[in-house]
Amino acid sequence: MPTTYVEAIREGLWEEMERDPNVLLIGEDIGVYGGAFKVTAGFLEKFGEKRVVDTPISESAIVGASIGAGLMGLRPVAEMQFSDFISCGFDQIVNFAAKCRYRWNAPVPIVIRAPSGGGIHGGPFHSQNPEMWFVRTPGLKVVAPATAYDAKGLIKSAIRDNDPVLFFEHKGLYRRIKEDLPAGDFTVPLGKAKLVRKGRHLSIITYGAMVWVALEAAERLEPEGIDIEILDLRTLAPLDRDAVCETARKTSKVLLLHEDTQTGGLAGELTATLTERVWEYLDGPILRITAPDTPVPFSPPLEEAFLPNAEKVIEKARWLHRY
Repeated sequence: MPTTYVEAIREGLWEEMERDPNVLLIGEDIGVYGGAFKVTAGFLEKFGEKRVVDTPISESAIVGASIGAGLMGLRPVAEMQFSDFISCGFDQIVNFAAKCRYRWNAPVPIVIRAPSGGGIHGGPFHSQNPEMWFVRTPGLKVVAPATAYDAKGLIKSAIRDNDPVLFFEHKGLYRRIKEDLPAGDFTVPLGKAKLVRKGRHLSIITYGAMVWVALEAAERLEPEGIDIEILDLRTLAPLDRDAVCETARKTSKVLLLHEDTQTGGLAGELTATLTERVWEYLDGPILRITAPDTPVPFSPPLEEAFLPNAEKVIEKARWLHRY
């Protein structure tokens, strides 16, 4: 039976808690209630209250307690009910967890799960993509899976990693994306992008929910003779710059696609990398497709206009193909 994206994360957490008694979960309503999105339903009954810890509504306390537990040899997985509220624990993450290894070689093996993204009509406080706050912070690893397989494999790798990992889960993928997963233990390495579609004419470099937008656009453009390659970054920090440059060298034209807003988004960093490393291979301008620099609208029609979609990708891809 196909496994949903959210169930894949659940399975990964469950398996790691069974495998390693030092793994624990901490967050708001994750125990008795089973989590806002029911990812941790049944965990309290299985693993007990010492390993499934319900907390007050204080992201700073959740992150701070996780860091302390990590420094003492445990492997906490902290849940933010919505990634937007991670800002309340920002100081703990960027000024402490991110710098412990640099300051005194102390590993902080924590994972912070952050349900993110729009398309659910959640408005400006429940729909953001705040990954770049952390991508630009040395000492943190940042993950954004697009598939059920990667969600499970990456959450397991994140838990086993000795550095703090921000794990961004797109809420719009939770129960929409399904696939058959292999039996037994498997992981997906951090820092490695994945080529999800081979093509000849141009490359779309993307991550998270926008991988599916890119795939839809590519399928719709194929009858027009436009053959698109799609690279899923999967991990945003460390960034697989070699894979980014490889696809650019192959097709010579690049579209950068992300749901995050434009200014300061990952597309700017990718553009700089491509300009510095593979400029002589490019046959057209590097184009960005992103959300505009506004808060996420609450109104469904406005949110639809705000978010990147296949139509916007198709329009840019046609233009770049003709260039």
